[in-house]
Amino acid sequence: MKLSPTSLLWGAASVTQALSASEWQKQSIYQILTDRFARTDGSTTAQCAITSYCGGTYKGVINHLDYIQGMGFTAIWISPIVKNLEGDTPYGTAYHGYWAQDIYSLNENFGTEQDLIDLSAALHARGMYLMVDVVTNHMGYNGCGNCVNYSQLKPFDNSGYYHPFCEINYSDDNSVRTCWEGDNKVSLPDLRTEDSGIRDTFAKWIKDLVAKYSIDGMRIDSVKHVEKDFWPGFLQAAGIYGIGEVLDGNPAIYNDWQKYMKGLMNYPLFYWVQQTFSNPSATMDNLVNGINTMKGQADTTALGVFIENHDQKRFPSLTSDMTLAKNAIAFTMLSDGIPILYQGQEQHYAGGDTPNQREALWTSGYNTKSELYQLVTTLNQVRNHTLSARNAEGGYIKYQAWSVYSDQHVIAMRKGDVIGIFSNRGSNANTYQINLASGNSGYAAGEQVVQVLGGDCSVITADGNGGLNVNVGRDPVVLYPASELKGSGLCGN
Repeated sequence: MKLSPTSLLWGAASVTQALSASEWQKQSIYQILTDRFARTDGSTTAQCAITSYCGGTYKGVINHLDYIQGMGFTAIWISPIVKNLEGDTPYGTAYHGYWAQDIYSLNENFGTEQDLIDLSAALHARGMYLMVDVVTNHMGYNGCGNCVNYSQLKPFDNSGYYHPFCEINYSDDNSVRTCWEGDNKVSLPDLRTEDSGIRDTFAKWIKDLVAKYSIDGMRIDSVKHVEKDFWPGFLQAAGIYGIGEVLDGNPAIYNDWQKYMKGLMNYPLFYWVQQTFSNPSATMDNLVNGINTMKGQADTTALGVFIENHDQKRFPSLTSDMTLAKNAIAFTMLSDGIPILYQGQEQHYAGGDTPNQREALWTSGYNTKSELYQLVTTLNQVRNHTLSARNAEGGYIKYQAWSVYSDQHVIAMRKGDVIGIFSNRGSNANTYQINLASGNSGYAAGEQVVQVLGGDCSVITADGNGGLNVNVGRDPVVLYPASELKGSGLCGN
């Protein structure tokens, strides 16, 4: 479907929610790979060749919003929506959405203009929000870097819009910004985003796109590959919050990046969590030290936290131990920032390197009784209820979590009134007792706290100084003040 730049502004009465940065920090996001989430026909048995379009659509998403909202998520992040290169390539079709050929047209494989408008409206009717993935660094071309037919790329249809072809040297920041992602099989022509004309085009495009489809937020691809000073103007034109992909595990760079874009994906934490919780032989040292370092380098409360996405190996591909997956998921969802769950995590999908982590979700039958679906639901209940409790703003959202206890294989993190205790000892671990010293727990003398995970809802009473003795086994422990449970949906309240 062809959309002119001006038609994007008119023809829909839906209104963008325009959440502030602090309001986005209260959300939890479910990431959808649009082609792999749900089909219009509702099939749960349709085959999916992993490198080809499999039939997921916006109508399919609409029909399964109960599944997402049932876990407590308040927003979804969908794949890029623009028209991608057509036909097959050595790496398959552009089902993922990151190989744009015309930014003014929709990818019709996902549905029509009206379907996308309907998805936005359906979310807003539920009090949920729409985040769309956008790409400004490159376009897509099926062929070598030195033989691009630029006339196929819209609106940037001649070589003058692009940097000359070169392969990226990832140890050189200038090369990262000016050279091309991809290879001689599928090239991603690198746009001259430093040019004012290209910046103006993108600014108008994103403003119109947001207005047309009532988009509430953006996940932004390949942020590190574009000049930093590009982003403030682009975000201002969009008028909505953005979470950018700076794929770098070095926490030292995030303080400077946040001067240009407050919302970023927390890749340092991603690496520390995967390394720590996928291996029972690993100690907590890197995770504890990393968290302390990151707190001094960045506003961690504004970052997106995750352990899986469409570009990284799934956590269960590193270990099949369900207990370790539960601890890793619980840790990230109760960390600083905006929790992001990639479709399939709740079903313990185990795909490895790209494209194998992009499985079709419908083969799970959208099982709401699965162990991880139930865990995620409870974790979102904890977080969502805390956001409406007495200390939501000062005591939770803005509170930077810190380790109130750690040993070689257990870490206890306090965020506001919530304490999470996580282990990487695995399914064979025995139960032992740890002490959360008075002054660290944050609880008052004699205060009762409830273990809200796992269904036992056991009560622990703080000692005369506010300290706690807690039994830790294989599974994560989440402690919540008993006085705050009313109306939470937790433990029968």
